[in-house]
Amino acid sequence: MDQPFAITETIAELIEADPGGPVARQFVPDTREHEVAAEERADPIGDERFSPVKGIVHRYPDRVLLKPLLACPVYCRFCFRREVVGKKDSTLSAKELDAAFAYLAAHPEIWEVILTGGDPLALSPRRLAAILARLDAIPHVEIVRIHTRVPVVDPKRINAALLAALKIEKPVYVVIHCNHADEITAAARRGFARLADAGIPLLSQSVLLKGVNDDAKILETLFRALVRNRVKPYYLHHADLARGTSHFRTSITEGQALVGALRGRVSGLCQPTYVLDIPGGHGKVPVGPSYFEDGRVIDPHGCVHVYP
Repeated sequence: MDQPFAITETIAELIEADPGGPVARQFVPDTREHEVAAEERADPIGDERFSPVKGIVHRYPDRVLLKPLLACPVYCRFCFRREVVGKKDSTLSAKELDAAFAYLAAHPEIWEVILTGGDPLALSPRRLAAILARLDAIPHVEIVRIHTRVPVVDPKRINAALLAALKIEKPVYVVIHCNHADEITAAARRGFARLADAGIPLLSQSVLLKGVNDDAKILETLFRALVRNRVKPYYLHHADLARGTSHFRTSITEGQALVGALRGRVSGLCQPTYVLDIPGGHGKVPVGPSYFEDGRVIDPHGCVHVYP
């Protein structure tokens, strides 16, 4: 699979310090990417199927994705948009952006807009501020969410100009993609603090990756580190069926066992929801372990109790 290769100075230093480590595995190309499993797809979560205009994905009634660009400071080898990110014409033109905003304005059921891509924080503060100002002006859009890798992979971007761009009247939530505690460098911690001190709620999303974080202790360390830095773990994604990524995927059963091992072992603040994006665009659902069946409940120690 052809996929762009890009890393930042921050990631390069982490890879140099541990060439075979969990950070390197996420970004360094692997020959196994040429092995495509029969179940893998070019568009694993059905973005194209739910894209009424370029840059918009409207899968759920009350929220949409807005993808102003399909470029990132780094390229994750397991990315579910690996077929489209970093290609030619990766940024919406002014005309395309106008069409996207016209769609948002014409659909009053849209309560939340999620800026994604690509990485929205790869935009200049000026361009990001312009997009956020336009969202702020749409009365029925009440929440803006930004999904980003920038605070961990390029933390120097979290500066005064960016913080000013994020300051609009409507609530802005920032969801940070982070998969291993090694990514939380001193510079990343400073970036988290700047965002949190500016009053921006911080959440995280992680992908369960074989050979990177498929271990209960590694996940515990990651989630504790995030909470310690005022970032609430939000989602732990089961790896999507992107082409050439089977070497990254665990089974769902393995994922359930890992998530179950955290229950009772770490604070609820440190426990994200384990989710699967159903292939084909059918939505995201929790797939964590069940603790209750037929009047019997399992406690965090594995003991079974009858519940009336």
